[in-house]
Amino acid sequence: MTVQRRQFVQSLSVGAATMGTAALGAVPAAGTVPVVWPTLLAPRLRPGDTLGLVSPANATYEREPLQIAIEALQALGFQVKVGTHARARYGHFAGTDAQRASDINGFFADDAVAGLIAVTGGSGCNRIIDKLDYALIRAKPKFFGGFSDLTALVNGIQRQTGLVTFHCPVAESEWNDFSVAHFKAMVMQAQAPLLRNPTGERGDNLVQTQDRIMTLRPGKARGRLVGGNLSVLASLAGSPYMPDCRGGVLFLEDINEYIYRVDRMLSTLRLCGALDGLAGVVIGKFTKCEPGEGKYGTLTLDEVFDDYFLPLNVPVFRGAMIGHIRRKFTIPVGLGVEMDADAGTLQLLGPAVQ
Repeated sequence: MTVQRRQFVQSLSVGAATMGTAALGAVPAAGTVPVVWPTLLAPRLRPGDTLGLVSPANATYEREPLQIAIEALQALGFQVKVGTHARARYGHFAGTDAQRASDINGFFADDAVAGLIAVTGGSGCNRIIDKLDYALIRAKPKFFGGFSDLTALVNGIQRQTGLVTFHCPVAESEWNDFSVAHFKAMVMQAQAPLLRNPTGERGDNLVQTQDRIMTLRPGKARGRLVGGNLSVLASLAGSPYMPDCRGGVLFLEDINEYIYRVDRMLSTLRLCGALDGLAGVVIGKFTKCEPGEGKYGTLTLDEVFDDYFLPLNVPVFRGAMIGHIRRKFTIPVGLGVEMDADAGTLQLLGPAVQ
């Protein structure tokens, strides 16, 4: 048995131990809610491992941001191999579609590379999602992470291969103590942590005003994590790269979207069936999502979220540290979790790497 095959069989055993038993690649019949989802776990990242630095979305126009990204990954303990086309530019993209996809496929094929992380987000991942070698990724599972526009690839890879991927800081993110601790615990130490917002950080205020949790509908639920950036996720609707959300815990975040657009994107998820059969919903940060100009009036984000999520009759909470913010969780897409909407927590049901 090859190493990759043995890893794959072991990952199925982990999934069966935590969630039940299912056939590889089985897709539930329409109208049913899956009890188990087989998962493929990548090997954990270790100090000294080589990370492949890819740029599947926006170009990086100046030298310094890329250099800082490389130094940050080195400070985490990794060696860094920069993608052949990571410094390329085609319009606002980091090279042509073929170039950006080839860097990803090349690093999955490269046995000297332990994992892949994106330089930055932006836009462009949808253009290459159908150009990835999913058979190769299944054969050589590795850490793959990023957020924002990387929502497309993180979910596409998970849907097509079963590999648990990561909604996590990109290389150009701010690697502060909070983000580093969660990243290391998840992907380097193979822990199954409880994800909880910091509490008691009130500064000189009488009460805590930042990173608060709001419970929209109380309760606990178990399911596999699906989601990411709302606008990117909605853009996958109807494609084979859209996650099957039935029985899942959906997490969402976004930035710089007018509220009417948030409403429209949530309606897209509802109309394509992505909200049907959810186990629960975790709403992250919707940064600078405000009313548009020149309107007679608008719904608030509170009202929009209530309209779409309360009728589902599942646990829902808002405010999780997921999104375009300084301090952020690392979220394993495709892994089973238990959410507690009263406490505002996510408990992993097992390690996200092996």
